[in-house]
Amino acid sequence: MKNLKTIAIALFVAAAGISVNAQTKKIDVKASTIKWVGKKVTGEHSGTVNFKEGAVVFKGKKLVGGSFTVDMTSLTSTDLTGEYQGKLNGHLKADDFFGTEKFPTSKLVFKTIGAKSTDVYTVTADLTIKGITKPVTFDITVSGNTATTAFKVDRTKYDIKYGSGSFFEGLGDKTISDEFELTVALKF
Repeated sequence: MKNLKTIAIALFVAAAGISVNAQTKKIDVKASTIKWVGKKVTGEHSGTVNFKEGAVVFKGKKLVGGSFTVDMTSLTSTDLTGEYQGKLNGHLKADDFFGTEKFPTSKLVFKTIGAKSTDVYTVTADLTIKGITKPVTFDITVSGNTATTAFKVDRTKYDIKYGSGSFFEGLGDKTISDEFELTVALKF
C-alpha cells in the first residue's frame, strides 16, 4: 500500500511538472504580418516588413515569453507603386533611416508580461533597431493560435532623425512624425 501511495504521488508530481513546463510555439513567418504607418505633415506612407523568425512561449494557456527577428531588407511601402515606391523604399533602407545594409535585422524580446484581462497581456520588451536597444510597452491579445498588437515606436530613440521636427528647425511641411505605428498579427 505504501508503494502504491508513493507511485501515485510520483505520477501526480510528474503530471504537474508537465503542465507547468513552458511550451514554445514558432510563428508561421509567411502567415504572420507586420504593417507600418509613418506620418508626415502632408500625409502618410504605409507598408509592410516581414518576420525572419520568431516564437511565443506559453505555460498552459498563459503567455510567458516571446522573441522575434524582423528582416529589415524586406521593408516596403504599399501605398505607392513604380518609381515612387522604389525611391521611398530606397530611402527607408538608407543609412538616414533604417540602414538595412549594415543592420539587416531588428529584434523584439519580451522581458515582462502581465495579465491585463482574459487573453490580453501588457508586455514590456526590448526592441533593437540599428543596433540600439530600447524598451517598448504594448498590449497583446492572444486567441487560439493567433496574437495581435498595435503600438507606436519613437524612431528618434534609434538614431533615425531624418526630417524630425524635434531635431531640425524650419522643416515646415517636410516634417516627419517621430513615431511610426506597427500593427502585428502573429500566427503560430
